[in-house]
Amino acid sequence: MHAFEVLGDPVRRRILELLAEGEQPSGAVSAVIRAEFGISQPAVSQHLRVLRETGFASVRAEGTRRLYAVDAQPLREVDLWLERFRGFWEQRLDALGTEPARGRRQSRRQNQELRRTKQAGHEQTGGEQGGRHER
Repeated sequence: MHAFEVLGDPVRRRILELLAEGEQPSGAVSAVIRAEFGISQPAVSQHLRVLRETGFASVRAEGTRRLYAVDAQPLREVDLWLERFRGFWEQRLDALGTEPARGRRQSRRQNQELRRTKQAGHEQTGGEQGGRHER
């Protein structure tokens, strides 16, 4: 099974997210997945088996419990494959980072223009407020 087939399943992605928090007993993983996805315990076990057989997860016995953990190697391979595409979104994120500065510059220019407009209007009325003459 190809890495993207493994990661393409939302249940397996969620299991990996749980395991990324640290080693987890299969019962705890099963309880969360069953509650979130409404699938049976045997179905969760099948997903854990796929993750184990494809190298995304490892398991060790501790007494009667089976503890699962993420195995990073297949994720590194996915990351290496994605490397060639990373430039596409990093450039866009870099460009996005300039937007707040552009917005601040535009706001400053608008405020300066507003002040100049108000000052020019004040000077045209001879310093009188609202253009009314006091008598």
